[in-house]
Amino acid sequence: MSYSGISLFDLVIAGVGGQGTILASDIIGKAAVKEGLKVMAAETHGMAQRGGSVVNHLRIGCEFGSLIPLRSADALMALEPSEALRYIEYLSEDGIIFMNTEPVLPVTVTSGISSYPDINYIIDHLKQRFNVKAFNAVELAREAGHIQAMNTVMIGAISKYLPLSKEVLLDCVKLSVPQKTVDINVKAFELGWLQT
Repeated sequence: MSYSGISLFDLVIAGVGGQGTILASDIIGKAAVKEGLKVMAAETHGMAQRGGSVVNHLRIGCEFGSLIPLRSADALMALEPSEALRYIEYLSEDGIIFMNTEPVLPVTVTSGISSYPDINYIIDHLKQRFNVKAFNAVELAREAGHIQAMNTVMIGAISKYLPLSKEVLLDCVKLSVPQKTVDINVKAFELGWLQT
């Protein structure tokens, strides 16, 4: 787990506005509270509504501050590939990356002003230093019933590594998503769980 026993598990969740980064953090945080663990969280989402970067620090079992120090996170959950690169400096050298491989293309890319990095290059670059679990979470969410369940796919994927029970995580998913999407999100969680 984390350095010097200060925290049970430090997780950085990164994505762009509209991907459900904050909801993913809330679900995992609620599950930790249900398990009787202290949770500290911090989020940045100033430009979230415009597709800007969103990052959450989630510290399970933490006694101190809510911000994860550089090079100490146990895991990085990247809902968008380039966000894995943006926040990699928070991951410890033995940390693990869970990465959705389907990008959210900014206007500068779709308009031809700039280009998006090759996904295989991003994965290969990260694998030089870290354990990387990369898969298309958007496609799995589509298979579950709706692409907006992509964040739940990612929660399912990381669930085996969290100090939380699968059952409690699923209960928190069910309580946190709109009632009409519960079945979709449960299936999305299970599809993510199968990726690791």
